[in-house]
Amino acid sequence: MHKIYDFHTHTILSDGELICSEQIRHAQIHGYSAIAITDHVDESNIDFVIDNLNKFIEKEGSYFTDIKILAGVEITHVPPSIIDSLAKYAKEKGIQIVVVHGETIVEPVIEKTNYYAVRSKYVDILAHPGLISEEDVQEAAKNSIFLELSARRGHSLSNGHVCKLAKKFGAKLLVNSDGHGPNDFLDYEFAFKIAVSAGLDSQEAISVLKDYPLEIIRKL
Repeated sequence: MHKIYDFHTHTILSDGELICSEQIRHAQIHGYSAIAITDHVDESNIDFVIDNLNKFIEKEGSYFTDIKILAGVEITHVPPSIIDSLAKYAKEKGIQIVVVHGETIVEPVIEKTNYYAVRSKYVDILAHPGLISEEDVQEAAKNSIFLELSARRGHSLSNGHVCKLAKKFGAKLLVNSDGHGPNDFLDYEFAFKIAVSAGLDSQEAISVLKDYPLEIIRKL
């Protein structure tokens, strides 16, 4: 059975539908090997999200023995110039995966969000980065920041563009669900189709679904 890795999911700590325990149980049923809970944060709620997520992992995480639970956040719709400091603060508070809500084509994300995200040493993943520029993809590659191929409706419309530039400049890609509810969990076959339909060949898709997630986990 192929393993599933998902580094971008949401719970009721922000705008998701499930509490953390439900999130992990659904992930187990879908065959996940690792999942990051990455609820939306800005200055108003970052402490609330991090403190409660860390509490959940500390108190319950050890009972889920067959899945790796990663503490994450998704920095969302903040003024771009504070992305770096907010990401640094999250890492100092014990967060393992910092995702930035990229300039998706279906939401009014502030211009230059992609620019600042790929230049922060504290950011791990730029989610659904929309019509990202060549310059910013090159920076992502240089700074080892992963670009997301999104499974989420709307965000996924720009996967082909993201994939094309990532291949051109050597940036690494991940397939993530951006899951908000019980119907959003991935299986390997669907994740593979997302990767291939974005423009990857079969071997490249395997790297995106297996090798790169393991690279992230080893770094942690």
